Amino acid sequence: MVQKNFQYKNSTVVYTVTGKGNTVVLLHGFGETSATFIHQINILKKHFQLIIPDIPGSGKSSLLKLSTTKNNNDLVKYPTEISDYADCIKLLLEHENIEQCIMLGHSMGGYITLAFAEKYQNNLKGFGLLHSTAFADNATKKENRMRSIEMIEAYGGYSFLKNVIPTYFGEKYKAEHTATINEFIQAATHYEKDALQQYYFAMMNRPDRTNVLSKATIPVLFIIGEEDIAAPMQDMLQQSKLPQLSYVHILKNTGHMGMWEATEKLNEYLFSFCTDVFNL
Repeated sequence: MVQKNFQYKNSTVVYTVTGKGNTVVLLHGFGETSATFIHQINILKKHFQLIIPDIPGSGKSSLLKLSTTKNNNDLVKYPTEISDYADCIKLLLEHENIEQCIMLGHSMGGYITLAFAEKYQNNLKGFGLLHSTAFADNATKKENRMRSIEMIEAYGGYSFLKNVIPTYFGEKYKAEHTATINEFIQAATHYEKDALQQYYFAMMNRPDRTNVLSKATIPVLFIIGEEDIAAPMQDMLQQSKLPQLSYVHILKNTGHMGMWEATEKLNEYLFSFCTDVFNL
């Protein structure tokens, strides 16, 4: 595994490259880092080149500062849009001289993947939503995001994530893997509140992108957790009918973190999808 970095505007973006072959990009979600995919790397790198970035503001990547204008609530210091992160990934691919790839995004990483597909579909051979949705936030969810931004301001990023991260997991996994979840929480201690607020601001204001699925002329993968409360199963099944070609997999007794909760099954589905798309 080789760790690299490049500059995107005024942010240093750190990413890992490993394996050989056709390129698969893995994008992590909110409150996570590239280490989210630790259980997928050894399987996939045997057949594909993996590019796994820390999204700006996460892990070793610095915060994305596009503007110093604050929002009306004077909380979000550097407003961004989900498409800003998609532009960052586009520049990363150019930096690596990669013309086409498969992009697989978990949760917020799925939002970025959809924004990328909207602007740069010619650079994709296929893409996947891992516990992620094309729907925009409804009014209630936007209110909850705003309250979360306020809580992060009041109590700090780690205090917030300590309460949020356990909700990512299904009930069975939570009961049987307390120590693992605690390790996941400890890995989030690096998060600055500005980054988490920035993500929530971007997620809260992202548009509905179901049209990206409807217009997709490339294969689309849907990984769905039966107990996922962040990307509910019924929503995802509805969206899975939109693309011309969908690969749909439901993980039973699984919440929002199939990469950890149902590792073996998920790896099988990811490998099969990537192999099919690249005609291997």
